[in-house]
Amino acid sequence: GVVEACLLHMLKRRAAGFLRTDKVAALFAKIGKTYAIAGDICKKVQELQQQVESRKNQPNGQESLKRQGSTTSKTPVLTPQAIKHIWVRTALIEKVLDKIVQYIVDNCSKYYEKEALLADPVCGPILASLLVGPCALEYTKLKTTDHYWTDPSADELVQRHRIHGVHGHQDSPSKRPALGIRKRHSSGSASEDRFAASAREYVESLHQNSRTHLLYGKNNVLVQPKDDLEAIPGYLSLHQSADSLTLKWTPNQLMNGTLGDSE
Repeated sequence: GVVEACLLHMLKRRAAGFLRTDKVAALFAKIGKTYAIAGDICKKVQELQQQVESRKNQPNGQESLKRQGSTTSKTPVLTPQAIKHIWVRTALIEKVLDKIVQYIVDNCSKYYEKEALLADPVCGPILASLLVGPCALEYTKLKTTDHYWTDPSADELVQRHRIHGVHGHQDSPSKRPALGIRKRHSSGSASEDRFAASAREYVESLHQNSRTHLLYGKNNVLVQPKDDLEAIPGYLSLHQSADSLTLKWTPNQLMNGTLGDSE
């Protein structure tokens, strides 16, 4: 979407096409007449669009036949977002988007106004250079909305922290301090201070992932799971996602790895 916005910035009307609503398609079609790589992308996009249309027109009752067919089984399933940006997306997956943008920059006077981003002697080449990295990747699996990362369990977080943390020199898990960090007046050594800071950072980073933003976290928050049980201290955290707020609480014992067989 960002690349597409750059391509559309101050695009000349002749290059965009007077009657075409899809200006990016018009731009690629015009470039494809003089640049073979862009021409190949135009053919591939047209094939994809035809396959998508044939899938839409396919009756629902013939779903089993579609799975058995040799050609229709290879029809890609494109999300509405992928169809919306199909030109830039196809060029990216084919690893030629950087070359097409570089060609546009080299011939910007044909397609853009003087004040356009791609016509700028600095910004235009920078954009083409930035696309070299993404075009070098293999997009064998694209992340979709149902494949976001999720929070690992508290036990898994503790195991990871034991492997990569600074607690390897301790003899047993029972000697690990609780997550509620208290000042130690006995020794006050620098190593203990570093350990306390590391534990605090570990607590604050719990439950953080690519979908949610940690707004607030507090340790030793008491929760009483049943009327006949004592209140249990744990780590409370507030997270913000795109459409909701989530409150999470994990017992200190579980994060310390000393829960055992307790319910």
